[in-house]
Amino acid sequence: MILNEMNGAASIEDVLALTLEALRDARARMRPVFGQERVAASAGRFLETLLGNEPRKTGWMRAEAAGDPGPWRQQALLGRGHWDADALRDVVRDHVVEHLGDTDAVLVVDETGFLKKGSASCGVGRQYTGSAGKITNCQIGVFAAYVSDKGHAFLDRALYLPKAWTEKPERLAAAHVPGDVQFASKPSLATAMIGRALAADVPFRWVAGDSVYGVGELEMALRRASRGYVLGVNANHHFHSWRPDVCWAGEAREIVDTLPDAAWVRCSAGRGTKGERLYDWLYCPMADLEASEYSDTSTGTWTRGLLVRRNPSDGDLAYFTTWCPQGTPLETLVRVEGTRWRIEEGFETAKNEFGLDHNETRSWHGWHRHVSLVMLAYAMMAAVRSQANAMALKKSQLHKRGRLSAGQSRKFDASP
Repeated sequence: MILNEMNGAASIEDVLALTLEALRDARARMRPVFGQERVAASAGRFLETLLGNEPRKTGWMRAEAAGDPGPWRQQALLGRGHWDADALRDVVRDHVVEHLGDTDAVLVVDETGFLKKGSASCGVGRQYTGSAGKITNCQIGVFAAYVSDKGHAFLDRALYLPKAWTEKPERLAAAHVPGDVQFASKPSLATAMIGRALAADVPFRWVAGDSVYGVGELEMALRRASRGYVLGVNANHHFHSWRPDVCWAGEAREIVDTLPDAAWVRCSAGRGTKGERLYDWLYCPMADLEASEYSDTSTGTWTRGLLVRRNPSDGDLAYFTTWCPQGTPLETLVRVEGTRWRIEEGFETAKNEFGLDHNETRSWHGWHRHVSLVMLAYAMMAAVRSQANAMALKKSQLHKRGRLSAGQSRKFDASP
């Protein structure tokens, strides 16, 4: 569970107290989203059941955990109720920033699949999902996760609608998709999320993502916003250097083949469940450009480059396009790329522990409401973990100081 990453020895009592306070705080934060008190109370119970130990967070199981005679209140909350899921998304965002905010944070964009049967669930279709590792019948959700030294949690989400949906108004109407929703690619959805984060003054310095998001509008939006990025690209992506001292031109894989083995540097992409994640890295700065070329408000020199990761065990290569302030060390770019696994971990935890993929509704609103409530539950426990770690660290420091003071007293007592 998400609390497994706690450092130190926070007591069970401390964690329970923090969790109860977090639940009260979450209820208060989301209360203005709901018009009626009974709807807000139902949302509070929904949130509680997401934190429970039930292996499946289905309507009947949530109802049983909440003490309801059936799943009708749960279904009404997600489907028939009148409340704005985007308003709850903003509550989640503010909660995450308050507890995990850091100017050096990374926004990670990625997608995950929700396996579905039939053709009625909004956005469902035969499409590739990394969750299953194949083309299958599913929905695809695009997410943005916030990662800082204090923890990580989901910040934003959007349901991807394939053209098989957006080109058929009758399907959109049946799933209650708002009239202003049109086809948007996954990079476009991610770009819109980053735009919302910027508009809300969310503190972050970097964006990371895989090759789905590595080229095009997302890159230009980040350059205009003066935000660095490490974004995946394919091996055949073309790079061209504008530097006077080197001349690199060609596909990423071709450039790598021209460089000596001594150019590779081994360093960690961050600590994982099995220790440091060590890879070999190659960095090729391609061009130094003025930020003013892209933004009317930013100045300074930024570097566009190629970053390559090699797996020491099998030699597998991964390629990334980078944008960073001039002089940024390789270790910083590696750290940013290494944050991408946090969103994958988040998907796994949110599905296994909080029922992210246990949504039984078929509508546009139902999907966004369910996912937003799960995001709030995840953000709550991420804040609890951060607070528990800080509490354990403080106790450890006090204990250490106490031992030092006792040792000094004994030394002084023994002095003439």
